[in-house]
Amino acid sequence: MSKIKDVKALEVLDSRGNPTVECVVTLEDLSIGRAIVPSGASTGEKEAVELRDGDPKRYGGKGVLKAVNNANTTLAKAVIGMEAADQKAVDKKLIDTDGTPNKAKMGANAILSVSMAVARAAATSLKIPLYKHLGGSKANLLPVPCMNVINGGKHADNNVDFQEFMIAPHNAPSFVEAIRMGMETFHALKSILNKKGYSTGVGDEGGFAPNLKSNVEAVEVILEAISKAGYKPGADISICLDPASSEMWDDGKYLFFKSDKSKKSSDEMIQLWASWVNQYPIVSLEDGMAENDSGGWKSLTKELGEKIELVGDDNFCTNPKILADGIKQGVANSILIKLNQIGSVTETLDTIELAKKNNYGCFISHRSGETEDTTIADLAVATGAGKIKTGSGCRSERVAKFNQLIRIEVELGTGARYAGKAAFKNAKA
Repeated sequence: MSKIKDVKALEVLDSRGNPTVECVVTLEDLSIGRAIVPSGASTGEKEAVELRDGDPKRYGGKGVLKAVNNANTTLAKAVIGMEAADQKAVDKKLIDTDGTPNKAKMGANAILSVSMAVARAAATSLKIPLYKHLGGSKANLLPVPCMNVINGGKHADNNVDFQEFMIAPHNAPSFVEAIRMGMETFHALKSILNKKGYSTGVGDEGGFAPNLKSNVEAVEVILEAISKAGYKPGADISICLDPASSEMWDDGKYLFFKSDKSKKSSDEMIQLWASWVNQYPIVSLEDGMAENDSGGWKSLTKELGEKIELVGDDNFCTNPKILADGIKQGVANSILIKLNQIGSVTETLDTIELAKKNNYGCFISHRSGETEDTTIADLAVATGAGKIKTGSGCRSERVAKFNQLIRIEVELGTGARYAGKAAFKNAKA
């Protein structure tokens, strides 16, 4: 065991070129842990507060010097001298020091930077990988890499309404082979888009961002790419969707704000998803309804909950209290996990534990404003979540997570297991 000796935070950049918080924690045995906090574009209303400076003279008001200062002063003073290996105690101290229900005083970005850095420092001190420190010696399940190959919505300047179209290479013997299958499909998709005369520029998460004829065409070109790469849609590689429906929610209707400007009721959206699930090999639908459309969520779960994985993101915000309420209401059957939505390592692990106890799936996720930090790769293995989305087949801040998972699989050797299709609840594609 080694106590926290020093906490140093600074303002660095995320993948959008916006400021974020990095923290370096040093222990008394000189072990060091470094962590960088990501940032989202389409965010849930109930997410923990990301503290920004609001100074228009610096980074258009997006500076994080206040959060950095909070980490270097108040939060550092609170945790210096504590045992780094006692993550729960450290995180409780950080949360209590803030004292607000949504981390608005210190900033979730400040708190999480310290929390993650402490976890890394403790793992270094204990001379074990982060995934074993967080998950124990039996942590060995590699997730299906759900690669976001077409970007739309707020993540791209194109005419596609839905935010993420992902491929899930589940029929592979290992994570390494799954990545190969996904990358081959990614490159096949590029060649198809080129042939059709579409742009192959990429969006925030590394997926292609072409102006397509319709939202449906996004699915169809992906299926074409899967086949061109030599795989069978549904049998080898299936589709996961994140339409980010909250971004489309407008005065009680769903506005297709990028394509035909049409509006759909909740029932019409549910029928749209039902028709897509019947027609295409879709195994997962995230945020199929808006976070404030509680009636729509209940109806969607009744309609499709026994057929595919229905993942709650904006409506749950990686918050165990909100998830508990959703479980009682029978909403969704899975939860997206984002560390910075809740703001500490311990609360993230508590949310995952609650989900598993109630037979809800867990889907580990990056943010659209990412960094080179690879904590979520270790988190996916530590918790045995079985699924991770961290972008597409390009942009180093996305590929960094895939590379870390490759390293982990190699390190585990014959003890490594690949989640495969079993990772998706009720998948029948």
